[in-house]
Amino acid sequence: MKAALITFPGSNRERDMRMALTRANGGKPPLDVWHGDSDLPRDIDLIVLPGGFSYGDYLRCGAMAANSPIMRDVKKRAEAGVRVLAVCNGFQIACEAGLLPGALMMNAGLKFICREVNLRVETAQSEFTGKYRQGQTIRVPVAHHEGNYTLAADDVKKLEDADRIAFRYADHLGNVSDGTNLNGSVGNIAGIYNETKTVLGLMPHPENATDPVCGGTDGRGLFDSIAESLS
Repeated sequence: MKAALITFPGSNRERDMRMALTRANGGKPPLDVWHGDSDLPRDIDLIVLPGGFSYGDYLRCGAMAANSPIMRDVKKRAEAGVRVLAVCNGFQIACEAGLLPGALMMNAGLKFICREVNLRVETAQSEFTGKYRQGQTIRVPVAHHEGNYTLAADDVKKLEDADRIAFRYADHLGNVSDGTNLNGSVGNIAGIYNETKTVLGLMPHPENATDPVCGGTDGRGLFDSIAESLS
């Protein structure tokens, strides 16, 4: 697997992401790409937009980063089928860039949330989640202030009908309810795919749940799924 990891001014999870990708890829690290570059490396299999606070979340979170020079090539490669993993601020950037539908708004409680959460795997039918079981509950951290995924009800139904919802916020048994919706996201949605399931955006941080030293390894399934499918 040949991956490209993009860093923006204000990214703060690129090192964690690099470690998770390197571990899953047999020790081969991703290629580092700066937001001001105009072109991605040739023959890459995966583009990763990591978490953080690009441009200090000035204007809207992800809005300025979505217009960085490198994003022109990111959109071009994504349209050609190159896989894209967009986590937290990366999810916000992907929505702002039109790679994914919807928007990430301020958390319903108007507070920054930083803790571990339970996620229910909504589908295992993707290159990102093949190592999980549908309905499986995993536990990973979140750290966001604008994680309230917002989308019109009709469009949410389209996501559901097309099996494009990746993860939902749940309890430890996988039950989804208003009580497990930590940020107000419509339908408890924590992650979604594009129409071809080649782009995955999610607010939680699976890269921070890949090492027992950090408290858990439930995020490994995602990176192992990607590495196996793109090898």
